[in-house]
Amino acid sequence: MTNTNIDQTAIWQALRQHQQALEPIELKSLFADDPNRGTRLSAEAAGIYFDYSKNHLTDTTLNLFETLADEIQLPSQINALFNGAHTNQSEDRPALHTALRHNFQQQATSPVDTIDTNQTHKITQSLTQTLEFAEALRAGTILGSTGKAITDVVNIGIGGSNLGPQLVVEALSDARSTSSHPALHFVANLDSDDLNATLEQCTPDTTLFIIASKSFTTLETLGNAELAKTWLQIAGINAEDSTLHFAAITHQADKALAWGIEPQRILSIEDWVGGRFSLWSAMGLPIAIALGAIAFKNLLAGAAAMDAHFQTAPLRNNLPILHGLIAIWQINFWHCKSRAVLPYIHKLQKLPDHLQQLIMESLGKSLTQSGDTLNIATGQVIWGSEETNGQHSFHQLLLQGTETIAVDFILTHKPHCEANQHRQLYANCLAQSQALMLGTNDNNLPAYKRLPGNRPSNTLILDELSPHCLGALLALYEHSVYVQSLVWGINAFDQWGVEQGKQIGSAIATALATTTELTNQYDASTRALIQRYPKHP
Repeated sequence: MTNTNIDQTAIWQALRQHQQALEPIELKSLFADDPNRGTRLSAEAAGIYFDYSKNHLTDTTLNLFETLADEIQLPSQINALFNGAHTNQSEDRPALHTALRHNFQQQATSPVDTIDTNQTHKITQSLTQTLEFAEALRAGTILGSTGKAITDVVNIGIGGSNLGPQLVVEALSDARSTSSHPALHFVANLDSDDLNATLEQCTPDTTLFIIASKSFTTLETLGNAELAKTWLQIAGINAEDSTLHFAAITHQADKALAWGIEPQRILSIEDWVGGRFSLWSAMGLPIAIALGAIAFKNLLAGAAAMDAHFQTAPLRNNLPILHGLIAIWQINFWHCKSRAVLPYIHKLQKLPDHLQQLIMESLGKSLTQSGDTLNIATGQVIWGSEETNGQHSFHQLLLQGTETIAVDFILTHKPHCEANQHRQLYANCLAQSQALMLGTNDNNLPAYKRLPGNRPSNTLILDELSPHCLGALLALYEHSVYVQSLVWGINAFDQWGVEQGKQIGSAIATALATTTELTNQYDASTRALIQRYPKHP
């Protein structure tokens, strides 16, 4: 790729001129001019139907998208991702989360042949260990300190070590057996009320804690792990026996050993697996415990199917590329500063939370990989909730507010709940997308009742709420993020702002714990706030 920032290119200027020409044309006029628009501007792959017709775009826009894709050398950049190039330049390593599911492609379309056999062996070995440990827990053969089978598993993690696994476990709860498999709990918050509320549901001698931390230094995770250890000790389980109540998922096995985890209870995650892309790795252990090996493999297979589609489908039929480029179009040319993710599926209520991390941590950058400052917007604020709840709260802003907000509506084709309720959910979703696009044409209504319309949205329909379709949906968003990062020339796989925040927090925590006079390393506001902290004896 050229080192020229994308907004300085001829294709960017052409897109800007095209947007200015489109701006006076309302979405309803585009539909009136093209009766087939609703079906023509759609694509389908891996069990997901993607309707992108309710966006301000035409065939000319798609032609320009193809030129933009050529400008950023998109096909070769996609191959680079899958083939292990060091796409994460600031950390000098690849982002090979796709390799974790590559073997589940029905037909390997682009072999990951640049990954050495040692890495391939590690991937296979980690998956085998993860599934074997999960199945042993499900079978009741892993025992606690008193010889009883484990009945409760508490996953202690935060960010990618929590959000993705919890989303999948809750989304696919129908896939869980009704037998006595361990109950799954998730604890993330440093606030001890989170852990304490969970422990009220558990019995010490039949509870296993998973410490999920790639670095094994995460403040929140280790803090909760220490509280869990204390809880066991208070229950009369000595330090030696408490090892039967812990497992770890980490890239730093030596630190887990030093903490007291038995070697056979340490599952490995490679350094090239970013936290927000890690549910496909050993970090997916809670998923395998809750759903079983078959469901976990089907989740990987769904993601692999989307991977293959992303690698091979032409732009106009490629779901992740279309989604990513439409996001660019909305952000940089139509000034959509936020995106509402609205699943009309109760069990996907955690999807907006997962996508907040995936999208905002990946795209919240202001420098290109070459170190140049960007003068255009990158990323969006991601938010949303399960529907139809949102229709009775924030949809007012979507429908009649002053800002245009991009929306992703998400449905299932096959009923995932009672048939009549599914029909109502489906109807409500279509009604909201239509109201956003068409608005109201009745001039007899008072002005305060009218909807302006002309507001864009995507609609994604999953064939069913299954491991395969959910895996495909999550991979679609991962690849959409990658496409957006390539257009802007930013690194989607680092998060130095997060790391700096952790370091500052650690220093302030030390200052709060001491009575020594504060230095001038803190600004006046922070010093004053530190001084207001109650000093504990």
